[in-house]
Amino acid sequence: MTHTTQLARYFETECPLNKDGVAELLQSFRLKKYPRNTLLLREGGHDSQLRFINRGTVREYYQSDKRDININFYTKPHFLTDFSSFIQQIPTHRNQETLTTIEVLELSRERFSRLLEKYSCGKNFIDLTFQHLLKEKEAFEYNRMTKSAEELYEDLRENRSHWLQAVPQYHIASYLGITPETLSRIRKRIS
Repeated sequence: MTHTTQLARYFETECPLNKDGVAELLQSFRLKKYPRNTLLLREGGHDSQLRFINRGTVREYYQSDKRDININFYTKPHFLTDFSSFIQQIPTHRNQETLTTIEVLELSRERFSRLLEKYSCGKNFIDLTFQHLLKEKEAFEYNRMTKSAEELYEDLRENRSHWLQAVPQYHIASYLGITPETLSRIRKRIS
């Protein structure tokens, strides 16, 4: 299996594009590896790389009063670029840190822009990506506002059990907005 196989599958299932455009896009990505505890994206910076994670675990978080608030984890093949920063060239509010050694495919913003100009299907990719991100954001906000920590944990068990295997519990607690001790009590109660 080549390093772009999972990315190719993503485009086939999530974002069907022109075959020639996909072939050139896949050839343009470069494979990179990052060690554990590497900061991939820092608040205030600009996301200038389109990144697709093949292997490993990355946490995404906001930093407030020297406290990290986890908002997402990437444990499966998925884009982990801050698309708002990447497309609009605006500073990001997010931080991304590797929790394990990771393998990613990267494509520079400049190369991506040239491909968008060359293939009209690139606009479809951007539109579909933003629709997907908006859907995820709305679900995240709705869940945070309407569900208890225990209900949120149950949702993770049902829909994102891979997070519970790959992500340290204190990061899961931060994601749920509770202390690690409260998470421990919830886990005992549910078991």
